Amino acid sequence: MKPAFSPSLMCMDLTKFREQIETLNGRADLYHVDIMDGHYVKNLTLSPFFIEQLSKVATIPIDAHLMAEKPNDFLVDACIDAGASIISIHPEVVHAELFRTIAHIKKLGCQVGIVLNPATPLAIIEPFAHLIDKLTIMTIDPGFAGQPFLTEMVEKIADAKRFRAEQGLAFTLEVDGSCNEKTFKQLAQAGNETFIVGTSGLFGLDHDLSTAWEKMEAIFRKQTEGIYL
Repeated sequence: MKPAFSPSLMCMDLTKFREQIETLNGRADLYHVDIMDGHYVKNLTLSPFFIEQLSKVATIPIDAHLMAEKPNDFLVDACIDAGASIISIHPEVVHAELFRTIAHIKKLGCQVGIVLNPATPLAIIEPFAHLIDKLTIMTIDPGFAGQPFLTEMVEKIADAKRFRAEQGLAFTLEVDGSCNEKTFKQLAQAGNETFIVGTSGLFGLDHDLSTAWEKMEAIFRKQTEGIYL
């Protein structure tokens, strides 16, 4: 299995937007776009407009991570219209609309991701796990980059992998939060497949993004040697 990497674009240098996206197009597997509404989390970040501009130069899928209290009001459709390939939502905010939301996203031709906060139990996905394409385990509380890694989440990742195998499911496993030199090995050992890399894992490694990517890959290979065969 080949691990995948998803740069978190809230951490990129927006003054070098086209240059950095063109650099990542040939290296990354998908783009991670955080959209926060200031209510679900006390922060505001990117937007459907950002996705629209990104889609003009991106050559890989765009994953819209919706950290919003009411994503169904307009964000889901707006992100899909803007060019998102994957819509990732937090199950707590859609409640009774969850199955309708999943069906709606798929009807519009997008994949569905479910994101679990550290305090959200894995068991919440059991009724609908067969319908999703990606499961994201957050290893920090949502809302801000640069938070300390929550080691308690490593077992949650391993549990998700076991659950997937036991149920014969096919969703991919992804981690969001502090994917870097200090955590790559334990995340890989737990069974993670897609690593969302932000400032500590990618963008902060060098002022030149090509060099930063090479450093990230070298670190990852060293930390995970023998795990991905």
